[in-house]
Amino acid sequence: MQPPRTLFFGTGDIAVPALGFLLKQESVSVIGLLCQPDKPVGRKQVLTPPATKVLAGRHGVPVFQPDRLRRHVDMVANLRPDLIVVMAYGQIIPQTVLDLPPLGCWNLHASLLPRHRGAAPIQSAILEGDPESGITVMAVEAGLDSGPMLLHESLSLSPDETGGGLHDRLAALAPVALERALPLILSGKPQLTVQDSAQATHIGKLDRSHGVLDWSQPAATLERRIHAFHPWPGTSSTLPDGTLVKIFPPVAGFSDASGGCALPGTLLSAGPDFFLLATGQGTLRIQEIQLPGSRRMRVREHLAGHAHQPGEIWGQV
Repeated sequence: MQPPRTLFFGTGDIAVPALGFLLKQESVSVIGLLCQPDKPVGRKQVLTPPATKVLAGRHGVPVFQPDRLRRHVDMVANLRPDLIVVMAYGQIIPQTVLDLPPLGCWNLHASLLPRHRGAAPIQSAILEGDPESGITVMAVEAGLDSGPMLLHESLSLSPDETGGGLHDRLAALAPVALERALPLILSGKPQLTVQDSAQATHIGKLDRSHGVLDWSQPAATLERRIHAFHPWPGTSSTLPDGTLVKIFPPVAGFSDASGGCALPGTLLSAGPDFFLLATGQGTLRIQEIQLPGSRRMRVREHLAGHAHQPGEIWGQV
C-alpha cells in the first residue's frame, strides 16, 4: 500500500521544522509544498523565497506559490492529495480545497486553542501573561481557527519570554505534536474535541502601530508588551523633541509607588545603566534603546552622546 499523498501548506519560518519532520516520514509521501510567493526583503528589497520553499527544494519537492489559492483549486485537485497539513500558510483555504483529501486537512496552530485564535497567537500569549502556550493540532474548517481539536502539546512560559524566543520554541515543538498526531490521523478515525467558542480569544494581524507604548498603562502591561513584540513589530516611544526611540527587552516593571504623582512617561532616573519611567501604575526600567539611524545601544553607551534630564516626559508628541 502506497503512503498517503501529502501536501504541506506553509510559508512562515515557524513551519520549517514541521515540514522537515514530514519529509523524513515513511508513513507519508510529501508530493508538494504550497507557500506564499517570494517577497522583497530588507533595505535593498531583495526578492527572497520562504524558508519552507528552500527546504522543499533541497528535497526535490515540487513547490507551488499561488497568489490567491481560491483561483487555483483545480491545480490542488489535480495533485490528488490524500492528506493536507498546514502551518503558517498565510491564506484562507477555501472549502473546495478542504474537501479534497480523504484523510482531512490539519492545522498546527501556535497556541492552546480555543485561546488565541487569529494571526498573532504567539505574541498574544505573552501579552496576556499566560503561564503556558503550545501547539494545537486541529481539523481545518471554514471558521477562523475554530475547527475541532485532535491534541495539544504545551510548554511553560518564562517571565522574560519574548515573541521571537517563543516563536522558535513553538517551531521546535511542532514536530513533537505532529509525531503524536500523525498515527491518529492516518488511522482514519481520529477522536476530536469541539472547541468551546465561549472561551475563545482573538488577536488580529500586527503592524508597527501596535508597538507604540501608552505610558498610562500599568508597568506590568508595558513589560509584557515590550517582550511580546520583540522582534516584531517592536515597541517605541517618542522623546520630548519628538524623536522616535525604539525600546528593547529585557525590561522590568515594578508595581511600587516610586513614581509618586509623576505623569505617565516621566523620566524618573537617567542612568547610568538604565532609564526609569513612570507609568499609569508603577515604574518601568529600560536598559537598551535605539535612535533613528543608529544601532541598538545600552543606556550607558547612549548617554555618552546624548543628554537626558529627570522630569522630561516621553510619549507626549
